[in-house]
Formats: sequence, structure tokens, C-alpha cells
Amino acid sequence: MTVKAVIFDCDGVVVDSEGLTFDLLLDDFATHGLTVSRETLARNFIGGTMADVAHRAIAAGARLPATWVPDFYARLYAHLAKGTPLIDGILGVLDALDAAGIPYAIGSNGSDAKMQVTLGQHPSLIARFGGHLYSGQTLGRPKPAPDLYLHTARQLGVPPAQCVVIEDSPTGARAARAAGIRCLGYAAETPAHRLVAEGAEPFTRMADLPALLGL
Repeated sequence: MTVKAVIFDCDGVVVDSEGLTFDLLLDDFATHGLTVSRETLARNFIGGTMADVAHRAIAAGARLPATWVPDFYARLYAHLAKGTPLIDGILGVLDALDAAGIPYAIGSNGSDAKMQVTLGQHPSLIARFGGHLYSGQTLGRPKPAPDLYLHTARQLGVPPAQCVVIEDSPTGARAARAAGIRCLGYAAETPAHRLVAEGAEPFTRMADLPALLGL
């Protein structure tokens, strides 16, 4: 298949924000009566929206206040604003896509505000996406629903079957599969077998991605 467009997840794929988010969640859960390991957090809580995280945490025994989601988002944005690095190798990937004339976009379950906080720290990078930053929360249909990726493909003007999604979560890989889009699973943090189970083709070095895309 000739790749005509690439759709990136944001957190953990373009910006290295997952670890910072994990740190804050682990402390917050412990404060509210739920102690979990980092591995359990990654396996059972990450990949959806913060509302999803709250529901899962409450089901597991956390005593979260009714205002936890907006309160946590406010603290998370302030935390990420202190400095969110890029994923190592992502700029080289964008260079290769630009050289090949292949358009690209971001489709994230994070809010538009969160993307502005994290990506906004890297003005030259955010400009390269040309406004193609799409949020499942804004759309009202976050992953694992396929809608976000189908919407993003339409905005790029490319049929889903000619797109590739780059994901690091099983939830996102499931959304890509439901959308009929090939998914390459960035398994730097997520165990590769969990991405494979959702139909993704795993890789562990972002520097390898251009070759996987046939560039």
C-alpha cells in the first residue's frame, strides 16, 4: 500500500507527555485512596479521556471528588506547561514526510487546550501540522470510536485505506482498526503484544518509522 497521509496520536507519539501525566495521576490516586503501580496505570487507565480514567479509578476504589476531572486537567496543564519534550526522532519523521510530499495530522483524545499547552511549546513543530490538530473530545467521539480518525482522514482529503495511523495505546489502535486504517504501534512504553492484539504493527524506535512507511 502506498501511504498518502499519516495521522499521529499526540501524547506519547509526538510529545513525551505520558510520563509526566503518569506521575501526577499516581500521586493523585494515592491521595484519594487508590494505590496502583505504574504498570497497572499504563495497562488499565491510559488511552481514553480523563473522564474514562475517573470512572475506572472510582470502580477500583478511588474516592474522587465530583470536580476531579476539571481540577485534574487544570493541574495537569500547569504541570505540562513547565516543559514537555518531543519524542526522540519525531522531527526526522516529519522531515521525511515533508520530503515525500505526504500530508500529516494529529488525532488525539486530549483536548484542544492540552495540545496547545504541549505542542505550543514547540512553535516550529506545531506550525508544520498546518492546523490539522483534531481532538476526539471536541468531536464528541473519542477513541476507541473510529470517528476521530475518519474525520481526520476527511480533513486531509485522503481515503482511510490510504492513511496510516501512528499510535501508542491499545485504545487508539482499536480506533484505527475500526476506521479501516493501517496502524503502526509505537511500543516504546506500551508492551508490543497489547498493540498487536488490536491489529497494530509494533515498532520501538521512532527513527525506524520512515522506513516502515516506505520512505
